[in-house]
Amino acid sequence: MTTPTGPTTPPPSPSAPFPAPASCPSPGLQGRTALVTGAAGGIGAACALRLAAAGARVRALDRDEPGLARVAARAECLAGTVEPVALDLTDLDAAERAAAGTDILVNNAGIQCVRPIEDFPPDVFHNVLTLMLEAPFRLLRGALPHMYERGWGRVVNISSVHGLRASPYKSAYVAAKHGLEGLSKTAALEGAGHGVTSNCVSPGYVRTPLVERQLAEQAAAHSLPVERVLGEVLLADSAHKRLVEPEEVAEAVAYLCGPHASFITGTSLVMDGGWTAH
Repeated sequence: MTTPTGPTTPPPSPSAPFPAPASCPSPGLQGRTALVTGAAGGIGAACALRLAAAGARVRALDRDEPGLARVAARAECLAGTVEPVALDLTDLDAAERAAAGTDILVNNAGIQCVRPIEDFPPDVFHNVLTLMLEAPFRLLRGALPHMYERGWGRVVNISSVHGLRASPYKSAYVAAKHGLEGLSKTAALEGAGHGVTSNCVSPGYVRTPLVERQLAEQAAAHSLPVERVLGEVLLADSAHKRLVEPEEVAEAVAYLCGPHASFITGTSLVMDGGWTAH
């Protein structure tokens, strides 16, 4: 079978356009305070806007202050609000303090480095695990007391198909996402008696700057031209040959935070286009 090839950035899905956040049906998050990390763009921005559209007061965390300002401006017409919070999550004590008073925690922030293990910089490995595993743990520590006190809480961890499967040259990212899946399940078991659910959303490759930036690294690691990376590497195992849209991930997050998902906990909602069906 010939592996399909295509442009480095495929066209959007042929399905109907995604509705603007303001037109989405509300899952009833009025009066809830949400914290979304990595919220200046991509999945985090989409989640912040979707939760604000549902009426939540969203604290959007990121180091990118201009990006946060753009997201907050887009939320001005929504039912809820988006408050920009400039924060480096590798300051773990500050991250834990920032999570106080949170009803909904969306752990999304992430970075990527594509190198073989023997060439992988140890400091980068450490930074990836600090941001993508230790920071979510510290955010949970900060958020859970308030959730327990109120008898209600939602934790949604943006994992990845790489939390369930491995790919070469991504040792730190794969290790962090596998760890996040385990942390999420542990939080689900501990929080169940307090009205708290904890789940992962595990997408395949999403149309984000993080994915766009790794095309050249993937090309070098696999000795391929950049224009062949999308079809022959990123989407090779996906039955649907397109990227996931950030708004699709945000809809899954909103569902897990809403009233119809109160019995869903300790699991992963996989959005991989059939990747893990192999």
